[in-house]
Amino acid sequence: MSEKKTIFVQTGEVKTGTKDAILKSSAIGSCVVVAAYDLKIQIGGFAHIMLPGKAPERENYQKTKYASDAIEDLINKMNLHGAEDNNIEVCLIGGANVLKRVNDSISQDNINSIFEILKKKKFKIMAKSVGGIERRSASLNIKIGCLNYTIGDGAEMLLWNFLDK
Repeated sequence: MSEKKTIFVQTGEVKTGTKDAILKSSAIGSCVVVAAYDLKIQIGGFAHIMLPGKAPERENYQKTKYASDAIEDLINKMNLHGAEDNNIEVCLIGGANVLKRVNDSISQDNINSIFEILKKKKFKIMAKSVGGIERRSASLNIKIGCLNYTIGDGAEMLLWNFLDK
């Protein structure tokens, strides 16, 4: 039995992995993690998105903090591993108003931006755990296709099994 490697995906990062990996993101507040999975070749990816829309045109700027750039990068990285867009399914985790500010719309803006981008790109959202006021975490075991999450200090729960059809 081979050892699984854990790949941590921090805010603004996009990372992919193969069957020997587990992708993890934690402290997901107003950010949204887009978890993508190619059903045929079992490649997974996380985009830990911080801001809605597209990044401004600046040098030395981490564009993958923004929804449009992060999703584009995620799909490109998966395609480099042999994934095909029509085999990719996605799930969303995050987008909570953790600071509980009345007029703070960043979390909902992130969710709306990601929904719009995924719809334009014709990616189906299989499951989601978004909104509310508590932070989340996400974990994808690529080999078995299980995407787990937590809300606040709660127990880890299964959000979606990409391979359970």
